[in-house]
Order: sequence, then C-alpha cells, then structure tokens
Amino acid sequence: MNILITGCNGQLGNEMQLLEKVNPQHTYYNTDVAELDITNSEAIERFVMEHSIDGIVNCAAYTAVDKAEDNVDLCQMLNAVAPGFLASAIEKRGGWMIQISTDYVFDGTNHKPYVETDIVCPNSVYGRTKLAGEQAVMANCKNAMIIRTAWLYSTFGNNFVKTMIRLGHEKSELGVIFDQIGTPTYARDLAMAIFTALNQGVISGIYHFSNEGVISWYDFTKAIHRLAGISTCHVRPLHTSEYPTPAARPHYSVLDKTKIKHTYHIEIPYWEDSLKECIEKL
Repeated sequence: MNILITGCNGQLGNEMQLLEKVNPQHTYYNTDVAELDITNSEAIERFVMEHSIDGIVNCAAYTAVDKAEDNVDLCQMLNAVAPGFLASAIEKRGGWMIQISTDYVFDGTNHKPYVETDIVCPNSVYGRTKLAGEQAVMANCKNAMIIRTAWLYSTFGNNFVKTMIRLGHEKSELGVIFDQIGTPTYARDLAMAIFTALNQGVISGIYHFSNEGVISWYDFTKAIHRLAGISTCHVRPLHTSEYPTPAARPHYSVLDKTKIKHTYHIEIPYWEDSLKECIEKL
C-alpha cells in the first residue's frame, strides 16, 4: 500500500517512522506542514492522487490544550476541518483513514473505564475540536478508524515524562495533581497497534487505546523519578483546584481497550513496563 502519514515530526509520527523500517512491505509518505498543508483541501487531493495513496494515518493535531482556549480558530482548523479534508480526499480513492483522537472528548465524570459507546461531552476547546474531527472523518470516509488515546509520551518531542525528569533534576520540591486519574500511553505502543490495524486491515469504527493500568499524575511522577533514579526531589500531591489551568481536564479518563484487543488480537503492555522502556531509551 501507499500510505500517507501526517504530523510525522510529532511524538506518534516519529514512532511511526521507526516502525516503518520493520514494515517495508508498504510505501510511506511522511509529511508535516513543510511537505503538505493539511488545511489546504486542494493540496491534499493533489497529493493523494499524484502518489496513489491507499490510506492515511493522521497524526497531526493542535495539542496545546491550554493555548487552544485562546486559539480557537487555529485549533478548529487543524483538529476538525483538516481531518475532514483528508477523509474526503482518501474517500475519492476508495481508501481508508486512521484518525487519532483523545480522551478529552469525555468530561471525565465517569467512575468506570470509558467504552466507545459512552456519551461524549467535551469541556474544552481542544476536546470539542477533536470530537468534531472524529465526526468529520466518519462523515467523509466510509472506511475510517478513530483511535482515542490519552496521556501520550515518547522519547520524541515535549511531553510529561521528559518534563518531570527535567524538573526532578532542577528542583528540590515539586507539586503534582493527584485527583486526576487515567492511563499513560507510550507512543511506540500506540504506533505498533496502528501498524497491526493497517496490516490486518482497517475495520471502521471508534476504538480506545492506552497502556494497561490506572494511575494519577502524582503517582505517575513518582514512578518516573524512581525509574529515572531521581531521589533528591520531593513530590507533593496537589488538588486540581490548587493548580488552575485555562482548559478543564477530565478528572477520570481511563479508557476501556476491550474492543481493539478483541478486534485485532493484541496484548497491550502495562504502563510501568512501557515507561521503563522509554526512560531506558532516554
């Protein structure tokens, strides 16, 4: 297949490029804004036709959650409108599309893991635009797969794991929120799940993917410091109210992965095992 990867310079896009080397049966077109402007529908259609693209994995997004509150138009264009352009272009080729989405489509008031059929209720600009992106993709491409993920980190780019390691070395004390619960996702594990789907065949619908287990940001930080050998920084638990942010965060965003595990017969790693692997690479 000829596969278009967007957002190739991001965390997930970089992990996808590493895995392309062990999946040489396909031809990959790795693009970021310099190679393809996904806000330009004509440019997308031209690219898809000229390169005979069979499928698209859209890793591109506006992910600055707090800045999104003041940059609504840009966030809407990148997270909602552009995915619709990509979906329309690949539908004309009779191809498939994988759209990466987020736990922020939920308001976080659940007390049990979210399944794909749970009612969506985003309470931030980022969450609303990502939900609109899901809807645009499914409306414009019949063979579309939506993968919602959460708490993404990697050896690439800026993320929570790297920030906590840096702050752990710089500060003697650190306050981290303990009343927001979820599951970290190692971007490499997500990339492997995506490759499983495209190699077995994209089955349309909404899926959830994160690593296994449940943890708070506070406990996650404690584990990061332990695995990174940081012992000089005292980590204090904070209430969300003690650390106000422009965008509301879900208090509970654990995702149920049963559907993707059963559909593609995959085993998902435990969050701490993946975190250890990532920190060893760092």
